[in-house]
Amino acid sequence: MTHYRYRLVNVFAETPLGGNPLCVFEDARGLTGEQMLALARQFNLSETTFILPSETASARVRVFTPGYEMRFAGHPTLGTAHVVRELRQTGHQLTLEFLAGVVPVEAVGDVWRFNPPASSHPPTRKVELDRGTMAALLGLQVEDLLGEPMWVDAGADQILIPLVSPDAVRRATPNASLMAHWPLSSLGRKTGYVFAFESQPDDFSNGSGQVRSRPVLARYFFTTQGGGVSEDPGTGSACANLGGWLLATGHALPVRCEVAQGEAIERPCHLQLEVGPDRRISVGGRVIELGQGYIEL
Repeated sequence: MTHYRYRLVNVFAETPLGGNPLCVFEDARGLTGEQMLALARQFNLSETTFILPSETASARVRVFTPGYEMRFAGHPTLGTAHVVRELRQTGHQLTLEFLAGVVPVEAVGDVWRFNPPASSHPPTRKVELDRGTMAALLGLQVEDLLGEPMWVDAGADQILIPLVSPDAVRRATPNASLMAHWPLSSLGRKTGYVFAFESQPDDFSNGSGQVRSRPVLARYFFTTQGGGVSEDPGTGSACANLGGWLLATGHALPVRCEVAQGEAIERPCHLQLEVGPDRRISVGGRVIELGQGYIEL
């Protein structure tokens, strides 16, 4: 029998039992991909990560949902970096190697920040659905949509759907009976990120050259293996894609947003989004370790 140690952390958390939970295996050498997937199913969190040696970064990371492996994901990046810093004594700046590429991560205390793989020029494309169909998929009216939905890929492609108000975000209720019409991502996933600004994001400047931080309310929906629809507490990859949306829609730079997510499922998350004058996207949030343990295989 071999011992495999793991840690439970909460990402984008302001309290020990807030944020988005993550299981991080400290040393995954000896585990097969099939075993990693089985362990992700065992813990049944949105993602579980596995740390491995890397020749090009501080550590190599494999990310699994209960159903498949991911090329990159946001909250696993921050949570895993928090563990790698302690294990490898890297200091507050390190790099993590994902299937999508090497991602730089840095911290101030326990508040971590990453730059996604496609940080300055994330590709975008049109969603092949009319606005009426998209609104119906979300249980909303056409007038609740602020603009056209858009695919954005700063590391993991997702549909971003701007809404007119936080109230519309709160009212969004995906219609499971219409999920057959939901477009598939490059990974074959059905996901949607709805968001709204507290005020319209037409001017992020306060007139003195300083940048105001704009509050945003967001929710992230995805279909589960059983065919239902679930909601993620805090989605770093989607927050990075929000930065890509701001770039694609021509908003003035730099931009800073404070994104609240997880309200509807009582797992409040606080995400910090910045897009610099060089178009570089960064996403950050606090990581809190909850506990440690091991399994035997």
